[in-house]
Amino acid sequence: MELVLAQALLSQSPDPRALLGAFCVWESPIPAERVETLRFLLQRLEEEQELGSNTSTRPATLLLQEAVREVATGHLVPLLRGLRANLVGVPAEEPSTPRDRRRRVLRAAGGALRSCARLSGGPQLAAGLVHEALCDLLSLRPAVGLEEAETRAASVECGRLGAEEAVEVLVALGPCLRPHEDRALLERLARAALAVALGNEEEEESGGEDGAATLVAARLLPAMGRSSAAALQALWDGLLPEEEEPEKLDSAPPAFRVNRRLLVLSNLAERLLPTPGVGGAWDALEEEIPDARRCSRFWRAVQDGLVQADGLTRKRARYLLQRAVEASAGLGAECSSGATDANEPSLFWWSEKKKEELLKFWENYILIMETLEGNQIHVIKPVLPKLNSLFDWAVSEEKACWLFHPSWHMCIYKRMFESESKTLTKEGIIHFLELYETKGLPGAPGFSEFIIGPLMEALSESSLYSRSPGHKIGSCSPLGMKLQTFLVTYVSLLSEDIKSSFLLKFIKKMTSRHWCAVPILFLSRALAHIPRCKVLGVEGLLALRDVLQCTMITHQILLRGAAQCYLLQTAMNLIDVEKVSFSDVSNFLMSLRQEESLGRGTALWTELCDWLRVNENYFGEIRNCIDFSGRSSLNVYVQSLVQDYIKSPTLETGGNCFMPDWYEAKLVALMILLAADVEEMKNKYSERKKTQNELKVFLHPLMDSLMKLGTNAYIPLLKTDKCLQLLLKLLHTSSLKNPQTQDDGVLTLLQNSVMCTTESIFEFIVRRLTASELKTVSDLERCHLYLTILNELVNLHGKVGWKNNNSIWRFISLLKNASILHLQDVNNEKEPILGKQIQKVVSMECLAMVCGILTQKSGLHLDSLDIGILERFISSFHLNQIVRKPHAEEQNSLFEESSSSQGWGRIVAQYVHDQWLCLSFLLNKYHTFIPNMEGEMLEPFLHVVSKPVSTLQSALEALTILPSDQVLPVFHCMKILVPKLLCSSESLCIESFDMAWKIIYSLSNTQLIFWSNLKAFVQFVFDIRVLTVAARTKGRAYSKIKEIIHKIIEMSTTKTGVFNILINYCCQSWIVPTSDDLTLSQDHFFNARDYIELIIEGCIFGNVFRRDQRLIQDVQAFIENLGHECAANIVTENTNRDDHYVRICAIKFLCLLDGSNISHKMFIEDLAVKLLDKDVLVSRSKARYYVNSLQHRVKNRVWQALLVLFPKFDQIFLDKIIGKIFEAGFVNNQASIKYLVEWIIILILHKFPQFLPKFWNCFCYGEEKLKMSICTFLSVLSHLDIIIQNIPDMKPVLKQALTVVLQWCFNHNFSVRLYALLALKKIWALCKTLHVEEFDALTAVIESSLHQVENMHGAGNAKKNWQRIQEHFFFAKFHPLKDYSLETIFYTLPRLSELVEDEWITIGKFIKFTDIPIDSAFQWYLSQTELCELKPSDWSQQDIGSNSVDEDNQSEWIDVQKKMIPWKNNVPDLELELIFPDRAAKLGKSISRLIVVASLIDKPTNLGGLCRTCEIFGASALVVGSLHCINDKQFQHLSVSAEQWLPLVEVKPLQLVDYLQKKKTEGYTTIGVEQTAKSSDLTEYCFPEKSLLLLGNEREGIPANLIQHLDVCVEIPQHGIIRSLNVHVSGALLIWEYTRQQIIKQRDIK
Repeated sequence: MELVLAQALLSQSPDPRALLGAFCVWESPIPAERVETLRFLLQRLEEEQELGSNTSTRPATLLLQEAVREVATGHLVPLLRGLRANLVGVPAEEPSTPRDRRRRVLRAAGGALRSCARLSGGPQLAAGLVHEALCDLLSLRPAVGLEEAETRAASVECGRLGAEEAVEVLVALGPCLRPHEDRALLERLARAALAVALGNEEEEESGGEDGAATLVAARLLPAMGRSSAAALQALWDGLLPEEEEPEKLDSAPPAFRVNRRLLVLSNLAERLLPTPGVGGAWDALEEEIPDARRCSRFWRAVQDGLVQADGLTRKRARYLLQRAVEASAGLGAECSSGATDANEPSLFWWSEKKKEELLKFWENYILIMETLEGNQIHVIKPVLPKLNSLFDWAVSEEKACWLFHPSWHMCIYKRMFESESKTLTKEGIIHFLELYETKGLPGAPGFSEFIIGPLMEALSESSLYSRSPGHKIGSCSPLGMKLQTFLVTYVSLLSEDIKSSFLLKFIKKMTSRHWCAVPILFLSRALAHIPRCKVLGVEGLLALRDVLQCTMITHQILLRGAAQCYLLQTAMNLIDVEKVSFSDVSNFLMSLRQEESLGRGTALWTELCDWLRVNENYFGEIRNCIDFSGRSSLNVYVQSLVQDYIKSPTLETGGNCFMPDWYEAKLVALMILLAADVEEMKNKYSERKKTQNELKVFLHPLMDSLMKLGTNAYIPLLKTDKCLQLLLKLLHTSSLKNPQTQDDGVLTLLQNSVMCTTESIFEFIVRRLTASELKTVSDLERCHLYLTILNELVNLHGKVGWKNNNSIWRFISLLKNASILHLQDVNNEKEPILGKQIQKVVSMECLAMVCGILTQKSGLHLDSLDIGILERFISSFHLNQIVRKPHAEEQNSLFEESSSSQGWGRIVAQYVHDQWLCLSFLLNKYHTFIPNMEGEMLEPFLHVVSKPVSTLQSALEALTILPSDQVLPVFHCMKILVPKLLCSSESLCIESFDMAWKIIYSLSNTQLIFWSNLKAFVQFVFDIRVLTVAARTKGRAYSKIKEIIHKIIEMSTTKTGVFNILINYCCQSWIVPTSDDLTLSQDHFFNARDYIELIIEGCIFGNVFRRDQRLIQDVQAFIENLGHECAANIVTENTNRDDHYVRICAIKFLCLLDGSNISHKMFIEDLAVKLLDKDVLVSRSKARYYVNSLQHRVKNRVWQALLVLFPKFDQIFLDKIIGKIFEAGFVNNQASIKYLVEWIIILILHKFPQFLPKFWNCFCYGEEKLKMSICTFLSVLSHLDIIIQNIPDMKPVLKQALTVVLQWCFNHNFSVRLYALLALKKIWALCKTLHVEEFDALTAVIESSLHQVENMHGAGNAKKNWQRIQEHFFFAKFHPLKDYSLETIFYTLPRLSELVEDEWITIGKFIKFTDIPIDSAFQWYLSQTELCELKPSDWSQQDIGSNSVDEDNQSEWIDVQKKMIPWKNNVPDLELELIFPDRAAKLGKSISRLIVVASLIDKPTNLGGLCRTCEIFGASALVVGSLHCINDKQFQHLSVSAEQWLPLVEVKPLQLVDYLQKKKTEGYTTIGVEQTAKSSDLTEYCFPEKSLLLLGNEREGIPANLIQHLDVCVEIPQHGIIRSLNVHVSGALLIWEYTRQQIIKQRDIK
């Protein structure tokens, strides 16, 4: 039509130039129609020139050529430059008219320029404009790859084209360039365009695709590719060059480079991968063009794109892959990309002979990759079996080689590993790890790289190691087991050289990032299970040491220790001893923490000794350790190690030298003991008695030096320090961690050797401490070493025997007296002197050590010490006295260096700390003499003892002075003082509580010192005397203690183990053992009732862990279950910090209560009432009550505690609470609580049948109250045989039971009938067993009912449920009396009722918790029936999934969800400036003539759903009230990008009348979706092709004023009660009905 009009204009105009000039007069704003008309005129002139029409009528003269050049350069180019300026201020997202008009002008101007170039009579115009546009484009961006002249041209700033305009000019004129003559310009254009499309480093940092790059890639590059083979070849060479420089590879990250490359490749796909019927063909061009399928670099780019994080990049990669497959199938020719490795196939190949297999492989491959985009495991899991089939096709079983390159499979796994769904990631990892178990895959170099790269990156996520629902607590993580099996299998298949390289890289990868405790534990465990092979040398040992350092980051000590154990086992299994030396091994062992893993006497220590014994003659330095006497190389090495260590230093450093580092002493001590134990192990096998002799040889240099300490005053100080350090480490390391080991000859010999040197050591240390030889800050560390040695030697003599009793105490007495003299002398100094101040600190620390020894050895008679002098001195000094810092002029450089690192404040804190240690000794000794108030003591006594108030005030002052890690002795003193002063000085005691709690709270984030301080805090605040006094007065102290209880419980919710300490201490305080029996002291227990909420909270305590917390708990349980197999369980202290121990402590405490004791009885009854009130409170809470919720767990714990207490209830008390118990049965409880309530009712009725009448009354309530709760009472009747055991006359009870049950057998509810029939069956069997003749009249009815239910026909749910309820554990196996045990209450019943595993408390934990033992008479720990052997099976829950099929057992070729766009419509990058119909047309999308008007709809969700529906069914447009709705998040969530592919038109509701009239004039039938008197039935209405569908408002429908403008109203037939459907649903129904009718019409036409 447009060309016809153009022909008419030309025929009426004698001069085309004038006509062209007339159309080149622009207005503002520029009318798009004028430019479009100009384009049509030029196109018509161009056609006439091509057709060679009569020159007399339309000559192509020079004047015309000059005119079109003038149009191009004088009008169109300035027009395009002006468009850029006119666009300023218009937002890019603005969907308004100016942007659309500009787009039309731009497109028309481009077309006109193309015609001008062809009419100009030569190539000059096109070449010139292309060059100018190219320079304008590059002036907006960095000039990459341009020549100098072009760079200068690109710098012009004035009058240039914008990016969009320049691209349009190049797209229009590029095809006008000549392939041969303009080849150079084409290649420059290709290079420049490619540079713009690929971007640079600045764009990389911005992280996105800017508009210019997208325009060039989507518009210019495809146009150039279509223009000539030369341009396409230039683009190909620049896009995927043969060799890329390393600098270029490093300049941009892979993600950015891959994204841009695939952007370009996807837009050139029509030329590089032409598919018959879709693109062109290669033979369509005169010159040969590149075949992307044959280029391995192309396929590497595609693979990189498949695994990118950006979804659009992945979509482009899949598009290219699918297009290549279709191109290969259509062309049929054989092709190959060439093999990158001689042992691997090509990345892509095609053979017509295997076309079907290839198509199946790639179809399933692309299906899997498309499905993985969903991140929905229920959609993805059915597709995973197809992954197995990919391996079946990819591997040739005959030749044991890969047919398809394995990197394609790695792309799938990497995509799964990087998924946002952790469930999908875990599925992918497990699937990959199972490969070598299920399939015999040939080797491939890429697998090792993939394991060390993407797989290990994925394995670093801790949450993947969580325990699966079917696995028990304490079992190994399923992923951990799979990882272990995989690594063992994979490594065993590798050759020795590859194995060594792979394992080294694997271990180094473990050090490349900060791994969490759980992943590094299971990776270490997998390494430790690799069979022994000599593959690692020194480098591997160093890498393992680096991994050990990584393990130290975590705070979980048990996990950290277990990882260290596994890494040591890895070293022993994989190290080639011939490549390492003893020195390498010893340094590696020093990386282990002996207190966490390598403890002497553990199985790991024994394994290490055996490894050294077997390999000691094969280590690398064996030639240097040959001894003429025939001694082993290990012994020679250790002997030389000791000699070198003890050797005197060549340079004397004087008395002011620093302490040597402890590392060397630890190393020498460790190797001495290892060598001694290795020797003992050898003697055990060879029966040679050389162990003692060898150990004496090792120890001789040390013992010789120690013997000389007391007599030789000239031994270098550094040597004495090293000797004492080694001695201390030997004593610490030699102590066995395994108590089962006895007869330790090495330890005995070491202790005897040390005891021989005791006197010399004591003499040396006492001289050093008392002779003012310690004068510098660095000497304080030396003082600590001396005192630690003294304490160890005293303890050693206490264990072995006090052979040198008098001499030891003589030295201690000298130390005590000298320290007192020093402190008294120093007190007279006016000006602080460094040496004097240091001696003062040393002396106070010595006194603290002496007091500590006296406290430990309080049973010995130590009259020779004259303790009275010490006591009087301690009582006389001023508490919290500090040591003043010396003046600067008296400080030497050594002091400045030391004080700057340690700080004088720490020295002062240590001094005050030691004062309180001494005072603690004094108060403990004389605690009975401390008065309850100041001045109460009449006779003279020690000052601090007689004035407790002043002492407590000093303690509060000390808490403000001391750092938090030094307050422990102050807490110990407060424990003694506070109970004495609580009555007389309550305010001071409360202040003590508050200040101490602040310190505890500040320490809550620490690990090392928090627990000891918390324990001391609990001991003095919850001292039994404090609790008694506070409870008696009920004053502020009582309230403060209650407040602290709640604070501790609150802290325990975030820090596991806090509440354990409190409840454990309180329960033990109320327990006093007497002889062999364990009872509760009446006096101590008296105040327990006042703190009953503590026991209540203990009974119901337990956290709902976060996932990360539960994971740590599960892994720790797994390690603990390993027992002695893991050395970390032996050497680390079991702190009982599991939250279960809170409840265990409370329950075991309740078990000790005696119902015959009045105090106990009152406590029990009060506790039971409060527990029942707690149950009611939880039931009434507004929080959601669902399975395993916190409310469910609390209720379950309440009833467990009540069951434990039940044997202690008497009839009088039960009569008070029986109503509450029955009332609990009416509550809609979860299964586990229901069983507990039923159980306790059965036990009550069994023990006290007097309550049966009240039980029968429960069946008399109305239907509304009973509902489903009647099943609880019917379940009780199912155990009637237990209830009536203690009833002499059973007949009335049986009669009443039958009467009750029979009426419920006919209930309308199926579940109630099942319960009633089951009870009827059991009661009737009991009647027949007892031969009750009175019920003969009912025999026919009952027998008939039971026979009918037993012989139900068919296989429906009714029969299945009847069978299941009879087999249910509560009715088939459970015995209320025989199964009454802690095991059933806390483990078996929660497990069988499918309570979450966090609530299962094994009987082993009750036995393991020995802080509160139960006497031997307590016999109900274990259940007496086979109940504990059953598996969970709830009949009602089974019914829900009775017809379900396990997904894992489904066939591989089941139908799967496939939400994919057909690839031929899946063009990733469209010309963004195309209007919607053009974009849809390019996709091959069919557009109907249906317009949907939704201007009256308000909700974004309805609009978004309608937009999606309209796009799917091909509506021509969706009319909305405001286009701003597309920015709404709810709209976008429902539309899923449909607005990008569907024309949206904005028509305000007030404009609807005019819009409807306009569409009527265009031939549309206006149809309203509304219920009116004349509405047509949807099933009977025939839609015209041009239909406009008007939808009403959600609430108001279509207004009456609009209905009269409609041609027809259509309504949807309804059969329900509700009046109308949702507007989106109504619209969708009508849109589909329209579409269905149009499909049928088109089918009839064909």
